[in-house]
Amino acid sequence: MSGSEKVSHYGDDLTNLSQQRYVAETMLKLDHIVIAAESLSQGVDYIQNLLGVQMTSGGKHAAFGTHNALLSLGDAYLEVIAIDPDAPKPAHARWFGLDTFSGPPRLSNWVLQTDKPRRVIGKTLIGTGDMMTVSRDDLTWQITVPKSGHLPLDNCAPAVIDWMGADHPVTRLPDVGCRLTNLQIEHPHAISLKSFLMGAFSDPRLVVRGGERGGMSATLECPNGTVTLS
Repeated sequence: MSGSEKVSHYGDDLTNLSQQRYVAETMLKLDHIVIAAESLSQGVDYIQNLLGVQMTSGGKHAAFGTHNALLSLGDAYLEVIAIDPDAPKPAHARWFGLDTFSGPPRLSNWVLQTDKPRRVIGKTLIGTGDMMTVSRDDLTWQITVPKSGHLPLDNCAPAVIDWMGADHPVTRLPDVGCRLTNLQIEHPHAISLKSFLMGAFSDPRLVVRGGERGGMSATLECPNGTVTLS
């Protein structure tokens, strides 16, 4: 990241909006961050060793042929996800770009939560995709999935999820002392992401900035100290 580039924090970006209008239009909040891996065991080992915690087994997603493990971050969670080798390949692209994923486990995506999907979907970036209904065990939710499997801005744009009134998954996870303190998104077209978020999302942990190429990083406080995922 170039030292000459200006960092934009969303608390600062919103100073041109009236507080009343901003509060009224807030429709999104951070749901979770995603670590993609070539295999679930590889991803889980990576996170557990790096953070010094134990992850919780998630389950299988029949619609996408994937499986996951979860970790509480207090008000959000971290998901490790990978292709399930025992599941048939779906007729459509897998979510989070897993069909083309390779290399070591890494931070690949972030997800925002809404309970107003009809108001939000019309404002998402082109290519975010339509809401799909997904089930795992006793959970059913809706999430935006692009036809290509890859979210806009080189996966720097968020997916949007609606838990449809169900208890949030973080309420089922043990608190192992991990917290997200910073989520940084960088992309040459960051302005389009800022335009989507403006007036709909406020979280002082999020930093969006322009850069020569797309990327993201997340800083966590955990039993092993301060750790940055990228």
